Amino acid sequence: MGTEKVVTQEFYVSGMHCAACVRIVEETLLGVEGVVSAQVSLATETALVESIHGTLDLMEIYNAVTERGYGIKVDKGSDTIEAVLQEKRRQGDRRADVLMKKFWVGLVLSIPVLVIGKISWLPGLSDLEPIIHRRLWVVSALLTIPIMGYVGGQFFIGAWKAFRHRNANMDTLVVLGTGSAWGYSFMVLAFPSYFPDGTAMPFFEATAVVITLVLLGQYLEAKARGKTSRTIEFLMDLRPLRATVLIDKVERSVLAGQIEKGMTVLVRPGQKIPVDGHITEGSTSVDESMITGELLSRRKEVGDKVIGGTTNVDGAIRFCADSVGEEMVLSRILELVRKAQASKPSIQKSVDIVASYFVPTVMILSVLTFTVWYNFGSEQALNYGVIAAVSVLVIACPCALGLATPFSVMIALGKASERGLLIRNSDVIETACKIDTVILDKTGTLTQGYPVVSTVIPTNSISEEDLLRLASSVEIGSEHLLGKAIVRTTSDRAIQLSESTEFAAVPGMGVSAKVENMTVRVGTLAFLTDSGMSVTQEVLQIDDVAEIGQTPVLVSANNEYLGAFRISDPVRAGSKEVIDRLKSMNVRVIMLTGDHEKTANAVAQEVGISEVSARMLPEDKVANVRRLQEEGRIVAMVGDGVNDAAALSQANVGIAMGDASDVALESSDVVLVSQSLKGVSELRDISRLAVANVRQNLFGAFIYNILGIPVAAGVLYPIFGILLSPLIAGAAMAFSSLTVVTNANRLHSSIAHNLANQWIGSSG
Repeated sequence: MGTEKVVTQEFYVSGMHCAACVRIVEETLLGVEGVVSAQVSLATETALVESIHGTLDLMEIYNAVTERGYGIKVDKGSDTIEAVLQEKRRQGDRRADVLMKKFWVGLVLSIPVLVIGKISWLPGLSDLEPIIHRRLWVVSALLTIPIMGYVGGQFFIGAWKAFRHRNANMDTLVVLGTGSAWGYSFMVLAFPSYFPDGTAMPFFEATAVVITLVLLGQYLEAKARGKTSRTIEFLMDLRPLRATVLIDKVERSVLAGQIEKGMTVLVRPGQKIPVDGHITEGSTSVDESMITGELLSRRKEVGDKVIGGTTNVDGAIRFCADSVGEEMVLSRILELVRKAQASKPSIQKSVDIVASYFVPTVMILSVLTFTVWYNFGSEQALNYGVIAAVSVLVIACPCALGLATPFSVMIALGKASERGLLIRNSDVIETACKIDTVILDKTGTLTQGYPVVSTVIPTNSISEEDLLRLASSVEIGSEHLLGKAIVRTTSDRAIQLSESTEFAAVPGMGVSAKVENMTVRVGTLAFLTDSGMSVTQEVLQIDDVAEIGQTPVLVSANNEYLGAFRISDPVRAGSKEVIDRLKSMNVRVIMLTGDHEKTANAVAQEVGISEVSARMLPEDKVANVRRLQEEGRIVAMVGDGVNDAAALSQANVGIAMGDASDVALESSDVVLVSQSLKGVSELRDISRLAVANVRQNLFGAFIYNILGIPVAAGVLYPIFGILLSPLIAGAAMAFSSLTVVTNANRLHSSIAHNLANQWIGSSG
């Protein structure tokens, strides 16, 4: 592809019922010119399509998919994410309502058909005249027609569309099974003399009940699909419908969607913050737990950022709107969660491939089953052969296979987002449980990345206030974090700055400017001495503070040493507990930092890391990650800066802090919105539980088919005289899907319980 830009687009696909359908839609999309890759999800009914920028024709996409018998929405127009998702939710609710209505019609019509089919079981009715039996069977045939035409009409339409394109899916199996049962029963009813004695027994009830049960299974799936997307709905509902803005100092109530950048927004205690911005007046505590997963409220002052969707707790504030609409943090989170749920882990891709061959294999097995029964069966071989062949078709519908992975992955992604873990691709869920090595950057990862002046050390010739004033008058023009820490301290003490001119910065060394007719320099010892400052014993002692994990910043005026600052970057709260937790999970923890050895070792000792490498360049970090991978280790890299981006991309799982640089965020697989390292161990636990759940689902789905198909074919009949009825096969098929969905939904409580106990145990 060279340097051509690849873009990702999402489309909503309708009409899919099983993993075979997913495979057909994917192959269709890949056949469209310009499409590079396509991932289709049965659980979310979406398709993620990557294409070369400017080469994709949406109408070609539409025509290709619809010709295969499926629906696809390509004309999103100017709808917002929220509007599109709400419309999709409404469509899902409508579909569930239609399915339930059809189910009740099917149930009402199936009961008399079932009673007639089993009339020989009822006392006093088994000896009815043959003519009465035939009339009752005619009633069954007539009652079954609306069941096939109305209740199960979508199965026949879907099967016909698949047949036209030489495909086979779940609809094909249902239609072949129920259609064969009805056709055989009709022939028995219309031409009984054509059949050997004792074999002319219709079973219209198989058609009626199987269609009704399959429809019930689809209804249960539709309702479960709605539940698994509740995280997205929860995020959508966080934003308030209305907000109060100040226009010409007058309060006005407006829709939250009408707020524009630069507007002043008023939020009172207890109200939700409608958009992102920075506080211009007032102070308060803000509950950000819905976004970050952190339970404690955060104090916010003038200048601090607030996030749309969070709750103002105890103070009235005014803030300036900085990000609105799809630029908001909440909207970006929504987009990440939605795309992650629509993506597909590699295990599901393998299942979809298996399922695409599964349906034609089952059709062949059904034909073989009938052939064996017809040639080697008893006196009712024809009748039993049809029953067994129909049962094989019905019991083997691959619904459970298609649902086994995506439902569990969707729930895991949703629970992760509730904990402040934004996972960009569902493959992470499959990989994270295997992590055995975690590499941590220091600044902004293990530490807060928010340096503070811990000590001011003036010489005898100057006061603390004057030292702060001179240094800050220079640093006010700097973007360096250490300089900002000095300026912040000066501002907190309300010290007035002096005017500065001729500002100059030497990257990695320091800054200088003219202040009060003096050349003032602020920076490292090497920077000041290279400029002509004399080195004294006092200066050398100041430079040794790195031993205790603090960074010295020295100040000179006209090459005369004036004093220094000790600046520290506090370790993030809970870092040591997280590292202890990782070690208890047999995970190797390593620190890689560009800082010098003394500071790195001091921080490492505080948090309990024994493997430390300092003065690491970006390429050194990448080399370390690659070396560990060559040793067979699964590596997670946690960082926040531009210098971490390459290593984040190289790692098996790249994890960026929520306040990381844009480059680091784009290079990562996971974003820790909570800015807490707890997310690293929580990610591994969520992955472990989700993968275990997926394996349970897949085992259940496969073992169900492995055991169910032979039983349906009649292998137990020669020994035990047991032949599975198509009714039982239909019920078993619906039950298998329900079992998979129910087991997947257990993840909600499993993950919540595990993570709660994890930190209760570590704090005890």
